Amino acid sequence: MQILSVSALNLQIKSLLEATFLQVSVCGEVSNCTYHSSGHLYFTLKDKDSNLKCVMFRGNVSKLKFKITEGSSVVLFGAISLYTPRGEYQLNCISAMPSGIGELTLAYEQLKEEYEKRGYFKKQQPFPKFPKKVALLTSKSGAVLHDMLRVAQKRWELTEFFLLDTLVQGEGAKEEIARNLKYADSLGVDCVILARGGGSLEDLWAFNEPLVVEAIFHMKTPVISAIGHEPDVVLSDFVADLRAPTPSAAIELLLPDKNECLMGLDFLQKSLEDKLKRILEHKTRTFDTLTMLLEKNPFFNQLENLYYQFHYLSLSLQQKLESRLKKYEYSLKPFGVHLTQKLEEAFYKNQNYLETLRSSLESKNPKNYQRKGYVFAHIQQKPIKNLLDLKFHSNITLEDSYAQVLAQVIEIHPLEDKDS
Repeated sequence: MQILSVSALNLQIKSLLEATFLQVSVCGEVSNCTYHSSGHLYFTLKDKDSNLKCVMFRGNVSKLKFKITEGSSVVLFGAISLYTPRGEYQLNCISAMPSGIGELTLAYEQLKEEYEKRGYFKKQQPFPKFPKKVALLTSKSGAVLHDMLRVAQKRWELTEFFLLDTLVQGEGAKEEIARNLKYADSLGVDCVILARGGGSLEDLWAFNEPLVVEAIFHMKTPVISAIGHEPDVVLSDFVADLRAPTPSAAIELLLPDKNECLMGLDFLQKSLEDKLKRILEHKTRTFDTLTMLLEKNPFFNQLENLYYQFHYLSLSLQQKLESRLKKYEYSLKPFGVHLTQKLEEAFYKNQNYLETLRSSLESKNPKNYQRKGYVFAHIQQKPIKNLLDLKFHSNITLEDSYAQVLAQVIEIHPLEDKDS
């Protein structure tokens, strides 16, 4: 008999197990569940009599739609392998599914419970009563868009819609939905409607994806989730600010009904007219009552008497003022005559004085002297006061009423003093 080392034996057993149990399916309850920092999942699958160690590597964990948790019943698919360092065999899990419940249903319930604990379902922003701009995130090729626009045209024609053509199913749908939600949030619209028609849980799964849920939760613009028909419920319905049972119902919930608004305006107009009529009638009755009371009030009779007394006193005062004015006019008349006489005397006196001054001034007029042979002698319009001040050969000007003569000093003969 050949003697084998422990390692060699374990390798033979490993080869035998992996060749024999290449594909196995096994069900049981999960225990000792550990998610390692590397991304691998380690746990034990058990029933009432036995345990089986299991491992699921990171690549396969990322493909799971639901989360394997402690105590959950699952069906595992994989291969049996032996961990030679410890001589322990284990199930290398490739995929898993919930036992007794669909994989997507379980994943949906787990995600719903997780986001509810995190408070994502309490997000509620108010919607404008009369929205001006609305962004529609849906497929442009589906009947959903035409149904929504038809309802909008019927209810309220003043809202402007922006269509963001969005993939709502299949590979890449969750990324495109999240990306368009973020873009719609930057458009400055009043509301965003996320919509698509009905379908199976698999068809609607993009609206359960964490990427979409996170995008809706962090939006500043109010969001209406209108996914599928009324029985269809996805996680975007819970995290959105409002859930609509159908896409058409989203338009009905958001937009006002123009016919109802017109009826409301008619009602308000009639109500206002009735109220104004009642107020006017009440004020008229009050005015009539006050008028009657005023007419009976003796105060107005006294006021009328006072008015007549005031009028009489006013006429009397006017007559007395006119009489006194005439009296002063007569008394001041002599003073006026006397003042006139004084003014005339002063006028004649001043007139005689001015005549005397005029005669004196005329007698000293240089022109009168010039007629007697005198002339005006000056140098550049400056009078010559003393001929002895002149210098030889200086130019002087002689002027009378008829001409100017330019002369030059040739000789100067001082005159003898008359007193000497």
